[in-house]
Amino acid sequence: MRITFELESADLERFQGAFDRARQLAVDADEIDVIDAAKQALDAICIDKVPAYVRKRLVHVQRLILLLEDDEWQLPMPDRADALAALTYFGDPDDLIPDHIEVIGLIDDAIMLELLARRMRHVLSAYKRFCLFRNSLESAVNEGAERIARACALAKQRAVLVEELLHHRGRVEQLA
Repeated sequence: MRITFELESADLERFQGAFDRARQLAVDADEIDVIDAAKQALDAICIDKVPAYVRKRLVHVQRLILLLEDDEWQLPMPDRADALAALTYFGDPDDLIPDHIEVIGLIDDAIMLELLARRMRHVLSAYKRFCLFRNSLESAVNEGAERIARACALAKQRAVLVEELLHHRGRVEQLA
């Protein structure tokens, strides 16, 4: 059976309000604590009892954790703040729908993750391209000069991708 629903502007405003509250909590929290809470929330989920819609969105949590913990990526603000806010929301068991409620407890988390993934699609795409570029570099770096060359190549690629993100953000802000 397939059930679909539409989010109207009032619904989106509720999610935006919840996201804004999570953003404030994330600002006041230690980044490591936010990431650890999201990891613990993921670990606590009994995956075979979670609706498929939710399961499909949990990959967004994993991606956000990876890109925040990736020292070579160095996700800049405000995208970093968005990712931390999403993880804060996900790690809160008492969000819009308390997580302990069977079947529907994680639906709001899945919706929030989907909304954020759409909002951050350019960031997630840039990170994927960065990882592909990094993987294309020779991994067996033994000499100091090779390590420096690799670090320079990664820094250059990161700078290009961050510039694209800034350009995109500027276009979005002009439309708002």
